[in-house]
Amino acid sequence: MNVVIYARYSSHSQTEQSIEGQLQTCYEYARNNGYIVIGEYIDRAQSGISDSRLEFQRMISDSDKHTFEGVLVYQLDRFARNRYDSAINKAKLKKNGVPGHLRSGEYQR
Repeated sequence: MNVVIYARYSSHSQTEQSIEGQLQTCYEYARNNGYIVIGEYIDRAQSGISDSRLEFQRMISDSDKHTFEGVLVYQLDRFARNRYDSAINKAKLKKNGVPGHLRSGEYQR
């Protein structure tokens, strides 16, 4: 299954190491489960309270191209902290052929 990785950190006090750790865990999870990572979407210093994040919105939009079937995230709160936004964006992904394949590398270890 083709998947993309979405990674995010929320404040300027966090560092690029946060992203690198998320990516490493997600790539390891993909490798261990036979997924093919075809892209990464990374938002730096962006809160998960709102879905108004450039790379996040690009990922949602790109899902309409039907090039990936899943989204890997390190923790589910990287996708969204707001339940409403989470539900809306999961529905958009599902409509675009990404049927709820959110995975959390941390939880699946």
